[in-house]
Amino acid sequence: MKYNSVLKKLKSLSDSETVKEMVKFGINPKNTYGVSIPNLRKIAKEIEKDHALAQKLWDSGIHEARILASMIDKPEMVTEKQMENWVKDFDSWDVCDLVCGNLFDKTVFAYQKAIEWSKREEELVKRAGFVLMAALSVHDKKAKDGKFLKFLPIIKRESIDNRNFVKKAVNWALRQIGKRNLSLNKAAIKTAKEIQKIDSRSAKWIASDALRELKSEKVQKRLRR
Repeated sequence: MKYNSVLKKLKSLSDSETVKEMVKFGINPKNTYGVSIPNLRKIAKEIEKDHALAQKLWDSGIHEARILASMIDKPEMVTEKQMENWVKDFDSWDVCDLVCGNLFDKTVFAYQKAIEWSKREEELVKRAGFVLMAALSVHDKKAKDGKFLKFLPIIKRESIDNRNFVKKAVNWALRQIGKRNLSLNKAAIKTAKEIQKIDSRSAKWIASDALRELKSEKVQKRLRR
């Protein structure tokens, strides 16, 4: 499918009511058509993987075109420069999360960027660092525990960031690491208890929310199985 055809297809699926709904969830309505994720996944299947087209779609600046770009790009062709360029363009939490979970976590730079971006000041860049940690915990089935243990001190360090999009991602990363296996569950619970002692509203929320899930019967039962 050619670039212009893809844009035409996206435009034909636009829905102004959906855009209004998206705003309620804190999604940036700028350059947004209101195309659903299932529809974007259908289009992605029709296109198949195409690195050059992904670049063009990203450069269009259209919200849904950027999400689609993350679905059709080839992780093995993604460079560090591309990741840095795209992360700077993040202007909505959903684009951040979907690009990290569809594409960035499958690149060779994923672990490095998770650590680097966690130190950055820009809210959505920092969020991207923690979304990568969460996505890697779920998707990288063969990774050794040590890779995730390295993330726990970083999670503790950034738990004092009160910004909504950051603290929610820090919490998400902690929970996903702690749900990976019993050993990481113990380590994540220990970290959460340390975070709980920090005199910060966001740290206390991150810790109590994570502990509730990580110590729950449902999670413990699944991990023991």
